[in-house]
Amino acid sequence: MLLRENWLIRSSADVDDSGEAVSSPTYDAKDWQPANVPTTVLAALVKNGAYGDLYFGKNLEEIPTEQFEHAWWYRTEFALEDDGRFEHARLAFDGINYRANVWLNGERVASCDSIVGAFRRFELDITKLARDGTNVLAVQVFPPRPGDFTVGFVDWNPSPPDSNMGIWREVRVLRSGAVSINDPFVESKVNLETLAQAALTVTADLVNHGDEPVSGTLEGEIEGSEFRREVSLAPGERKRVRFSPDQFTQLNLSSARLWWPNNLGEPNLYELKLSFAIDDRTSDEQTVRFGIREVSDYVTEEGHRGYMINGQKVLIRGGGWVDDLLLADDTRRLEAQVRYTKHMNLNTIRLEGFWGSSRELYDLCDEHGLLMMVGWSCHWEWENYVGKPDDEFGCITTDEDMDLIARSWKDQVVWLRNHPSIFVWFAGSDKLPRPELERKYIEVLDECDATRPYLAAAKNLESEVSGRTGVKMRGPYAYVPPIYWYVDTSYGGAFGFNTETGPGAQPPPLEGLKRMIPEDHLWPPDDYWDYHCARREFGSIKRYERALNARYGAPQDVSEFARTAQLVNYEAMRAMFEAFGANKGKATGVIQWMLNSAWPKMYWQLYDYYLMPNGAFYGARKACEPIHILYDYGDHDVCVVNDTFAPLENARAEVRILTMSSREVFAETAAVSVAANASARVMHVPDVAGLSTTYFLDLRLTDRNGLQVSDNFYWLSTKEDILDVENTQWFVTPIKEHADLTGLRDLPEAAIRVQHKWEHAGDERTVSVTLENPTERIAFGVELVVAGKRSGAWVLPVYWDDNYISLLPGETREVTASFSASDLNGDEPVLKVSGWNVTPQ
Repeated sequence: MLLRENWLIRSSADVDDSGEAVSSPTYDAKDWQPANVPTTVLAALVKNGAYGDLYFGKNLEEIPTEQFEHAWWYRTEFALEDDGRFEHARLAFDGINYRANVWLNGERVASCDSIVGAFRRFELDITKLARDGTNVLAVQVFPPRPGDFTVGFVDWNPSPPDSNMGIWREVRVLRSGAVSINDPFVESKVNLETLAQAALTVTADLVNHGDEPVSGTLEGEIEGSEFRREVSLAPGERKRVRFSPDQFTQLNLSSARLWWPNNLGEPNLYELKLSFAIDDRTSDEQTVRFGIREVSDYVTEEGHRGYMINGQKVLIRGGGWVDDLLLADDTRRLEAQVRYTKHMNLNTIRLEGFWGSSRELYDLCDEHGLLMMVGWSCHWEWENYVGKPDDEFGCITTDEDMDLIARSWKDQVVWLRNHPSIFVWFAGSDKLPRPELERKYIEVLDECDATRPYLAAAKNLESEVSGRTGVKMRGPYAYVPPIYWYVDTSYGGAFGFNTETGPGAQPPPLEGLKRMIPEDHLWPPDDYWDYHCARREFGSIKRYERALNARYGAPQDVSEFARTAQLVNYEAMRAMFEAFGANKGKATGVIQWMLNSAWPKMYWQLYDYYLMPNGAFYGARKACEPIHILYDYGDHDVCVVNDTFAPLENARAEVRILTMSSREVFAETAAVSVAANASARVMHVPDVAGLSTTYFLDLRLTDRNGLQVSDNFYWLSTKEDILDVENTQWFVTPIKEHADLTGLRDLPEAAIRVQHKWEHAGDERTVSVTLENPTERIAFGVELVVAGKRSGAWVLPVYWDDNYISLLPGETREVTASFSASDLNGDEPVLKVSGWNVTPQ
């Protein structure tokens, strides 16, 4: 029974009554505020209208923090009926931040001495306290204090004023007979030669909650195949029961449907049903979803770690996830963001921290074939974040601390281990765990989950316990030009596995800026802009702004800035992902820092808090196509990446160079064949005489039947960016000289023809757009937007095939988008078309 609705909250500063009184059915809670759980205190207050838009301007600073220095009460009532079958009851908490006293029906069930830790999970036996009919649960939640290992956002954004105190994960009542089924787990072993057969091992813990010995039958079923075992338990005994494929042949599958990551196959899922019966009477039952797949890692000759799924090497390409600032993500937002990640052709989400107020994010990644990297955050590794001294191993220093975090680690691993999307557990980020703590981590995995690789840190460090990590975390985190990813061979460039990196800020389009910056602060950028950046070295937009001004020319207003920013975002993000694709083999993975944002901001996002894609979104989508043609900024080569498990044969690449006047000065074709899961260089782009300083490169790739399978369009300069490598810092390599793309300002106008058609099926709406450039001039950077007819607001989320499109003279393109009719909020959709030098007709 999920206890989600009908909660009430109130500050303990306003409650003089004891827990015994608050948890009494006769208690008068008329002045309390309603809430649904999970929720932090501030999230509930905001939902009740106590505050306006916290995310606009500097409104967040206006929230008084004194009110969160006290404990807050959470109170709810729920009904139980004695049907004679399930006489035992337990109360389960998946996450409380940070300490709590728990009361039920006037009795204290647990105290804040034992209910401690944001990432601990607790089951409390309430059999003797639970009543038929109405039960009253009261939880007194105490906020985290400096030195507590709480939820944290590091330097990504402001800290929430309430420090995310509250019941931040789900609460449920579990009922069973004398014996309950706990923590079922399915392990899979795949025949990597045939990829057809698989052997499953099923385990579950049985717990006898009674005072008498019990015997019964544990029965399992997977897609009609049943298996069972007789089990006896002593009073109070917990016993692990194992069904192995050598003992139960039903668990050997001859035609297994494997779980595959995005673009590499289908993410097939199965369901395990378990029940325990005593004298033919059900005592408990559990249903678990799982996927059949096998994960392993490998190390290249250069010492770089990579990962394999079902025996196949996978180039990891993903982004770093963060929850909503108030931990208030809902189903719609979660589903949209997972769909966005898949739509960008990414295959991975990295969680620096065990994020999620429920398992919904993990479920969605399972369903959509997105791999997940899951583990602790660096928030606990630095004194200025956690509030206690740090050393080379972070802030977890005492035996008491290590015991708490090891227990938390076990709780999270057991909670999440059935999700096939998770392919690696991270024990640390910037630092290694303390050796004695790391041994505890590994003991937990040996006991609870030996099906996945373990990684001690996200950085290239040598552990005395687990050896060298073989991954890197050497930046950059601030703006670098496209050439960086190809020419850097010492820091964040396209070699090895870069677990967090990126080209810095990604300001949203103009509408996104207006949703966070007051009108009188929109231009020029000021401290309000800085407030909506990240923190510390990343607390300003100025580094990004300097590069934009130097390369494209200084914008005169916010509209021009936003338009130019989308080109900067696009080319910077495309180059990063392309470089790692071009260097497949030498490069094993890259995680863009970050995928999303906890609140409206300028930094580290492929789409903004309001689900508005920026240019980087479409640059990533383009770069990560399964079959993709690209330009290497460093060697000036054309490469083709084949990110599929089938060879690409008898294809053809077409390369053209055009000046700012749209005059073609170079054209050449080349035959292309690329092995499966590989990349190949197919042509060198020569120096061409008579080029304008800013010029264009157009790439097309057709298959053996002449069908176009990839295209790409670059704006380049004969004056390339030159890096200041000698002055590289941990977060950026400066730029000595910038490329000159200011010629784009002189592009002649191109009047394009636009036709579109709306269609709908149920709640899904689509628009099909035909763009035609009848002129002799390049139509550059065409932006497509679906907006509300009356509101003018962008309809979000939206899934465009392509955006920020350029059309050659005489070219016609077909583009489609889909969105939800419910996101129109009763409005009618309209198509808005604009561009760098474009006039739509």
